This record gives sequence, structure tokens and C-alpha cells, in this order.
Amino acid sequence: MHIVVTGAAGFVGSNLVRALNERGETRIIAVDDLTNGDKFVNLVDCDIADYYHKDDFATLVEGGKLAGAVRALLHQGACSDTTERNGRFMLDTNFRYSARLLDFCRSHAIPFIYASSAATYGASTHCRESGESEAPLNVYGYSKVLFDRYLRSRWEEQTAQVVGLRYFNVYGAREQHKGRMASVAWHFFNQFRDTGRVRLFEGSHGYGNGEQRRDFVSVEDCVRVNLYFLDHPQVSGIFNVGTGRAQSFNDVAAAVINSVVQAAGGQSRSIAELVAAGCVEYIPFPADLRGKYQAFTQADLTRLRAAGYREPFLSVEEGVERYCAQLMSAQRG
Repeated sequence: MHIVVTGAAGFVGSNLVRALNERGETRIIAVDDLTNGDKFVNLVDCDIADYYHKDDFATLVEGGKLAGAVRALLHQGACSDTTERNGRFMLDTNFRYSARLLDFCRSHAIPFIYASSAATYGASTHCRESGESEAPLNVYGYSKVLFDRYLRSRWEEQTAQVVGLRYFNVYGAREQHKGRMASVAWHFFNQFRDTGRVRLFEGSHGYGNGEQRRDFVSVEDCVRVNLYFLDHPQVSGIFNVGTGRAQSFNDVAAAVINSVVQAAGGQSRSIAELVAAGCVEYIPFPADLRGKYQAFTQADLTRLRAAGYREPFLSVEEGVERYCAQLMSAQRG
């Protein structure tokens, strides 16, 4: 039997396929949309058994063609562009497609682990996996919370494990194809490489320059959480996936710059020293983000810990240093 990974050529999906390979799993069906063919590079070093375009895969499962062939479905595929305003496209991609796969898994008692998002919380500063904390600021966040609510409304219909993972601000390897939607760590690295400085937003939402705070989580940790639930099919629910600690954009900028500088033999500096040296520049907060921006997120990990997940999460300093080392190694290669 096979493990299916949707969004397999994407950011979290390709990291997940690679991690499964490292466990010896090669009977993997990769599902994605490679209309943007550049994403193929994320699968070059991965071992898969088959590939399907996402629409072809949905047709197969609805036609019963894969009944008995799937051991688990890890649904990472989505439109993750938080600036996308085409609501029909977003809901078709993130809600209706997910519902079609969920119905298949219910019909055949297949574990279903899917990617939700901290965008479901919007401006809420209490990021708990419950309805009162959900206040999405864009149609992307709405598409994710709509599917979570759909799942909750039909919870008694489950025939096997169902797990929703609300990823916070994920950064790490294999995100280069995401362009403007890549993590700030990726953007800061490339800005510093190209210009010798990074650009952050000026103060907003009651925070000082660069002090807006998010829960930045390494893709390595996101993969580990997915594998934990794959290994524990008796556990179901919707869970936050973050570090449980909000850190500032200044922290990310300092971690990126210091990682690059130290790799070249230089000394680590504080954010104040980096600003004074011209390595950090603050730019006006964009008008088009007013009312649509999460200035603070921090995962409440109570449910995840209660589900038995005990692994520590990488801090920004730890995770960004590892990520920058990977990026610099790729440049040299």
C-alpha cells in the first residue's frame, strides 16, 4: 500500500516526502500541480512510486480506482498565497478539494492528515484551536477555517484518524519556488546577500520598528509533527504547529545576518548594532496590509502536548542558523 502526499512538490510536502524516504518509505504517490514546472527541483532527490496531477488524482479516488491502495493520505496541497483575492479559486482549491479527499478517506477508513493554518486566527492574540479564537483576515484564512469547521460539524462520521495541523510561520529548505510568499528568513537571506542589508516594516499595531511578533517554526519541526501523527493513528484532532514562543522580525533579521557573517569569520552583533551599521533598514508599513496583517501570533501547544507530542521546537536562532547554512551550502554547490 502507498502513502499519498498532496502538494508533494511544494514546501512542506517535499520535505515530508524526503523525510519519508529517510525512513525507508518509497511507496509514495506524489500529487501536485506542476503547471509551475520549476517546483520539480524539490522532488529531484526524492524517491516516489508515482505522480498524479491533483485533478487526475481526485478523479481516480472518486472513481474508486485507488481503493485498497492507500495506507494514509497526507494532504499538504493548497493555495497558500495570503494576498490572493479570487475567492472562488481559493475555496475550490483549499476547501472543496480537501472535502473530496476527506470523503475518500472516510469511505475507505484511511488516516487523513492535512495542513490547516494559523491564518485561521487572524488578528486574534489567543491562538487556541477553538471557534472563539478564529477570525481570519483574508480569504486564504477563511478557506482554511471553513474546512476545519466542516470537519468539526461531521466529526461523528469519522472512520479513521483525521488530523488538522495549523502551521504558524514556516521557514526552511525547499521554499524557493514560493516567491513573495516565501518566508521572511528566505527573503532576508537573499536581501543581505544581494545588498548587504535587510528591510523590515516600521512600527505598527503598537509595536516598534521590526518588533511585530510571529511564531516562526522550522519546516523540520512541521515534518516531525506530521510523522508523529502518522505513527499514532489512534490520535485525531486539530492541533497548532508552532514553537509556542512569539519572536520578532528583528530576531529573524539578526539571526540571518549573524549566521551569514559568522560563517565568513565575523562577529555576531545585536539588532541595535546591526541597525547602526546600516545592515537593517525599516520601511513604511504597506497601506494595503492595514486591517489584514497578523502583528502577533503564538501557538498554544496545550492540545499538541496533550496528544503526546513531546519533542522540543527549534528557536528562531537555532532554526535560522541551520537554514542559512543550507542556503549557503547550496550557493557554493
